[in-house]
Order: sequence, then structure tokens, then C-alpha cells
Amino acid sequence: QVQLVESGGDLVQAGGSLRLSCAASRSIESFNVMLWYRQAPGKQRELVAGITRSGFTSYADSVKGRFTISRDNAKNTVYLQMISLKPEDTAVYYCNAGLATWRPTYAWGQGTQVTVSS
Repeated sequence: QVQLVESGGDLVQAGGSLRLSCAASRSIESFNVMLWYRQAPGKQRELVAGITRSGFTSYADSVKGRFTISRDNAKNTVYLQMISLKPEDTAVYYCNAGLATWRPTYAWGQGTQVTVSS
């Protein structure tokens, strides 16, 4: 098992920036991919970005060019840098890990709330 703790969410104005962090309780190098999801009120959880062990990244179309996922294996931490935030980015953001595929493997944590005001 692994515990994933998200942090860094805040209330920001449209156009602002935030960096989210996801700290893992064990080495993230054991996972094939690290994932960031988000869930807005009344909507399903959606995949925002992922980064593989080799550094390959993929993003949802809605965040391409604005969000950047990165990983620091030494700190067992994954980051999501978000710029040019929009009100529609408002959501609870969660991280997870995929062992062999891009499917989230572990129980969801508390997430971190991002609120973007217009």
C-alpha cells in the first residue's frame, strides 16, 4: 500500500498560478505512472495529467499548455504546476499511481481544493 498526500490548493484569481504537491509514503519509482485527477462539483473525476517513470507526460486537452506535471524521485513527490488558471479549473485535485497501466491503483486521499475566482 501507499499513502498519497496532496497539498498546495488555494483560492486564486483567474490568470493566477499554483503548484500542487503529492507526497508518497514510499518510492514513486516503483510505479509505472503518477497521475493527477480533479473533480469539480457535480462532475465525475477526470484525469488531468500523468507522468511515467521514464518522464513521458500526457495532459487533458483542457489543460495543455497551462499545466505541467513533474516528479522528484528523491523526494517521492509529484508536482502539478498550474498557470493561467480559469474558473473552470475549480475542483478538488487528487493524485494517484498506476502500477502497470494508467489506471489509478490506490484509494483516493483527501485531495486539495483549488478555487479560481473570476
